[in-house]
Amino acid sequence: MSNLPNRNNTAAVIPFFNEAGTIENVVENVLHFIDTAILVNDGSKDNWNREIAGDKRVILIELPENMGKGNALNSGFRKSIEKNFKFTFTIDADLQHPPEKIPDFMNNMADCDICVGNRMADTGDMPLQRILSNKITSALLSIKTGVRFADSQCGFRLFRTAVLKDILPEADGFEAETEILINAAKKNISFSHVDIPAIYGNTSSKMKPLEAIAGFIKVLLTK
Repeated sequence: MSNLPNRNNTAAVIPFFNEAGTIENVVENVLHFIDTAILVNDGSKDNWNREIAGDKRVILIELPENMGKGNALNSGFRKSIEKNFKFTFTIDADLQHPPEKIPDFMNNMADCDICVGNRMADTGDMPLQRILSNKITSALLSIKTGVRFADSQCGFRLFRTAVLKDILPEADGFEAETEILINAAKKNISFSHVDIPAIYGNTSSKMKPLEAIAGFIKVLLTK
């Protein structure tokens, strides 16, 4: 059915910043399930393997400097809109989002416009402070929007591309992911959730906790 995702009508937006150790693996595994990966290089200075951008199934967007995750997502979203993909994933480049869960998202899109990953049903080795912050931010966002979000901070998401143009964030940083959900809730866009495992490897997070909290509060109060 044309209103459901398949490997041909779906793209994955993958922002990355200095992820040389994982980006190749992520792209390879994503392309097992869908035919197009939109890579957004957010000013990386490491020696990532540029050969992966030579794959005809890969679209590479090069940002001139590190401009933040919100900016990178917007660049990828606009490219997916331009290329007329019906569905658009967002997936991180650090292996914290298992690509093998892509079919679960795709199978869950019959009656919704956005499907959000939920790590809180299987927190695994998620640090305690991250569990608490996710629970608190998800509860606050649920109260603000009237939509129940189990894990509002999870960036593994699937969108109907048609809704993206109305919910693009203004924020440049990680808080953009919260802003997207607020914008969508205001538009009465429908949501669903898919349980995914919480994966925390040896890579250090690019998120700065105090900066992220400040960004979340600003978005929550002003949007």
